[in-house]
Amino acid sequence: MTRAPHPFSTYRLQIREAFDLDKAAAVTKYLNDLGADWVYLSPVLEAEPGSDHGYDVVDHSRVDPARGGSAGLQKLSDSAHGLGLGVVIDIVPNHMGVATPASNSWWWDLLKHGRESRYATAFDVDWAAGDNKIRIPVLGDAGDDRFDALEVVGDELHYYDNRYPIAPGTAAAGDSAVDVHSRQNYELVHWKRADSELNYRRFFAVNTLAGIRVEEGWVFDESHAEIGRWFREGLADGLRVDHPDGLADPAGYLDRLAELTGGKHVLVEKILEGDEEMPSDWATAGTTGYDALGEYERVLVDPDGRDALGALDSALRSEPAGEFSWEEMILGTKRGIADGILGSEIRRLARLLGESGAPTDPRVVDALAELAAAFPVYRSYLPQGGEQLARAAAAAGAARPDLTDVIATVVQRLGDPTDPAAVRFQQTSGMVMAKGVEDTAFYRYSRLVSLNEVGGEPNVFSFTADEFHARQQRRLATFPHAMTTLSTHDTKRSADVRARITVLAEVADEWAAAMERLRQLAPVGDGPFENLLWQSIVGVWPASRERLHDYAEKASREADLSTHWTAPDEEFEKRMHALVDACFDDDRVASELERIVEVVRSAGWSNSLALAALQLTGPGAPDVYQGGELWDYSLVDPDNRREVDFDERRRILAAISAGETPPVDETGAAKLLLTHRALTLRRDRPELFERYVPLPVFGEAASNAVAIDRGGAVVVATRLPVGLRESGGWRGTELHLPAGDRIDALTGRRFTGSRIALSDLLATYPVALLIPASQKG
Repeated sequence: MTRAPHPFSTYRLQIREAFDLDKAAAVTKYLNDLGADWVYLSPVLEAEPGSDHGYDVVDHSRVDPARGGSAGLQKLSDSAHGLGLGVVIDIVPNHMGVATPASNSWWWDLLKHGRESRYATAFDVDWAAGDNKIRIPVLGDAGDDRFDALEVVGDELHYYDNRYPIAPGTAAAGDSAVDVHSRQNYELVHWKRADSELNYRRFFAVNTLAGIRVEEGWVFDESHAEIGRWFREGLADGLRVDHPDGLADPAGYLDRLAELTGGKHVLVEKILEGDEEMPSDWATAGTTGYDALGEYERVLVDPDGRDALGALDSALRSEPAGEFSWEEMILGTKRGIADGILGSEIRRLARLLGESGAPTDPRVVDALAELAAAFPVYRSYLPQGGEQLARAAAAAGAARPDLTDVIATVVQRLGDPTDPAAVRFQQTSGMVMAKGVEDTAFYRYSRLVSLNEVGGEPNVFSFTADEFHARQQRRLATFPHAMTTLSTHDTKRSADVRARITVLAEVADEWAAAMERLRQLAPVGDGPFENLLWQSIVGVWPASRERLHDYAEKASREADLSTHWTAPDEEFEKRMHALVDACFDDDRVASELERIVEVVRSAGWSNSLALAALQLTGPGAPDVYQGGELWDYSLVDPDNRREVDFDERRRILAAISAGETPPVDETGAAKLLLTHRALTLRRDRPELFERYVPLPVFGEAASNAVAIDRGGAVVVATRLPVGLRESGGWRGTELHLPAGDRIDALTGRRFTGSRIALSDLLATYPVALLIPASQKG
């Protein structure tokens, strides 16, 4: 069976020990019946023992036995290909898992032999900064006695459950463990020293994920040998590249990947900020869709809720309305990251800029941290993106006139593509952005938390229909095969949670009143965080007590204001957990929570279906995250990696295939109907989706509809459903389109002519998918 070189759609499966490749193979028939074109797998190379995500690869040479091994991948590939499904696999070129050194032969050899190891050039180590040792930040808080836990066991050095190799000839009978430790090629140091003294590159601030140097030819060859086999043997049809911004030369890497795969479909997890565009010289079909996610979201947000929700957020942070600045917030959070958990990366940059062996200049460290904080996008790709460095320099200079001379000197080096400091700054600025914005500011800003999403800018509140259409037309013209998405393993909240929260923009005053009552009933003492937490609870309700406790703890510590990962505030967290318990144990809190959920529930379903309709039919290749064809009310990981009930989905799909037209209700069957019909059309009738023309809607409620002709398939989606209901419905509003006979693929109803009343078209569902009558089936 001949497959197109690019997917019309994908379906993401999280492969882990509990849902391995054999189990994935067993659902390929269902995915094909659903309408998916390709199956999209999370990383499958051998990962850390017990890893539930796979982004901590320890052995590039084989498929993880715990995930089904090579035989499992062969079975999955055979099953998918036998049904006509393609296979795209997630890969992780930037880093490796080093939490358990004995599981990673490269890292073990490096620790054992140091600079003499064959893998000394595979990892990104600043040997001089560690006096020719790799600093491992694992020691606890036992003061001067913390080395008491060290012991020599055979040819290994043990620290509690941590095992490390002993270099040949460095241990003799009678030596103390401390003496042996002093002779190794690594130094075990207190965990807090990682912030300022770590001397190997990591993935963000995760000490157990060590960066590797795929720019080295042999490192690429050996870390991609198994990946190359997948394409030589026809096991895979495409790749998703995790975190290319961490690489020294992303464009060069993608060129090599194209050679390895024979030019097959490759997507990159690239986060674009605002109007930023993809680098023009990358060998890729496009991004993994976070940019699209924010567009779908914002066209459904009521712009009239902006001021009221903004005033609530300002009041909760005791600021005058209108004075809050998102830009100032992220400048502060990014600077805090550069000074804190990524301080070792900033200091390494400063060493590169200084004289060899000379003490690090604190003013250079200060200037670099200010530049990283002010950098407006994730990174540049010099010479592309030089204007972003200029913007950062101007902003940093304005904020810190005392550093003007140092900034000017530093920027001259950072703007030279051949300068090692420039290469490393580009690898570092994205870390500061991700940790400072996605993992800190997103948990501090509470105006409308459905907008606090990866790749989005919460200060951009909404899009007009015209703005939305322009962005879709640009995607079709530039990257027509890019992935689009609504939920991923990295999103802070699933699409259906966000869709319900978005309704709050339509009932902003009611939400402010509900917040006042809830804060009186279950006070915590951090207004913005309480707003964020209550919005999230409303978005996901009903949810288990355990899930909400876990989320509250993670969200509060990520915000890093009232409590912290490294120094939890017990009194604050006691009040916070009491708030969660009150949702279940306090009738007054439970009643208010249920009341506000009821206000937004049905409108949230409408928004969910609108999001799905726009994404599933829009430009690009839509991805469905596992289980998302039904309502999926998930919060941030690991909550979004819960088990999916595929048997239930098979049952509902069978009923739909037998002719059932499900209502919009708590089952989510209407969403599965929409997903099935849209994906099937995308796969079987691709010619219906080859253009993008906004269609005119006329009438009193014209602003409540988004309508597009995709080249034969016409999609109509409801927006602002609360306002639509309260104003009396569609009130004669009509869709205008070329005359013809059409059938709604969702309901089977026929519509004839060039004027269609939306009250008729959208009588059953808040969305419609019209196709020419001759194309039915």
